[in-house]
Amino acid sequence: MPDFPHAMLREIFEQPDAIRRTLDLYTSGHALKTDAFAPMARWLNPRGEVLIVASGSSRHAGLAAEILFEDLCGLAVDVEYASEWGCRGTANPRHPSVLVISQSGETSDTLAALRQARDRGDHTLAIANVPGSAMLREAGAAMVLGAGPEKAIPATKSFTSQLTALHLLALFLASRSGAMDAAEAERNLRELQALPAQIESQLEGWRTATEALATRYADASTFLYLGRGMHYAIAREGALKMKESSYVHAEGYPTGELKHGPNALVGENVPLVVLATADRGLEDSMIRYEKTLQLLQDMKKQGARVIALANTGDEKVRSLATDTIEVEPAAEYLLPLVEVIPLQFFSYFMALEHGVDVDRPRNLSKAVIEL
Repeated sequence: MPDFPHAMLREIFEQPDAIRRTLDLYTSGHALKTDAFAPMARWLNPRGEVLIVASGSSRHAGLAAEILFEDLCGLAVDVEYASEWGCRGTANPRHPSVLVISQSGETSDTLAALRQARDRGDHTLAIANVPGSAMLREAGAAMVLGAGPEKAIPATKSFTSQLTALHLLALFLASRSGAMDAAEAERNLRELQALPAQIESQLEGWRTATEALATRYADASTFLYLGRGMHYAIAREGALKMKESSYVHAEGYPTGELKHGPNALVGENVPLVVLATADRGLEDSMIRYEKTLQLLQDMKKQGARVIALANTGDEKVRSLATDTIEVEPAAEYLLPLVEVIPLQFFSYFMALEHGVDVDRPRNLSKAVIEL
């Protein structure tokens, strides 16, 4: 059995089971549970407009959901910081369907946004990890997660459980609207259900690889995390994990934006973490991949230190990066669930390198810590 000196490490390893539990809440066999999704049938407005409101890691899950909902369901989606949206006094006359996301279901800014949307007459849906929490009680519809109690302040298993629930919601909405036929929906669901076992088989390899990388990159003063499309959300989340876990500064950017300013920072003490995976069966994914390869070529000429997240056996990426973390191939819209986990490991081991109490980083707290 793995040794778990910290709750964060244990919760990273618990993610396959957390995803399975979340799937079990909303699926039966290879189909969505009709009764579990009945409350969501009345949530989406007739124009297909969605506003996602969240903070921290939950907002990054919302950024991934924005692309998921737009690509798979044809919806029009906006993502707002809960702390900012709640300060805007003018109601949206279009009354989008409002989705709030939170680990605890008690996050003050997000709860205030939910109440504001509800008071304006918007249809509301809450996704949260704590049964009986205020958001789940007060929203018009609710999706509880199966992550179980999360003790460490840095969110790990609650984040991947959020991504799982959002993927299930996308499959429901796409099937209901006709954007996805029954056969395609079942295929997507089967791929999602196979993911926990695929993740489980890779955990020890990621643990070993990222522990070595943390030692190698312990001198870094800043990391720039880069991703395209849905992977930008994971770049943001990876950077947030690095900051809150290890106190090492990090920022997440769209890959194509590196040369629009941030590249001035890149140097020996400012390495890059580049998400360079691809779904070779999807044209859009391969376009993003080819553009990322070009950036990696440019960064190699520049002499940048680069950690690349790549598909297993991708020799093109390996030849261009300083170091590589491999993940097994997966469908484009499932890759974020896989990619984020080695980034969590990397943040954890960087925290140990810097002597940080990784479960309780300074100046931070969970809105609710279940006992």
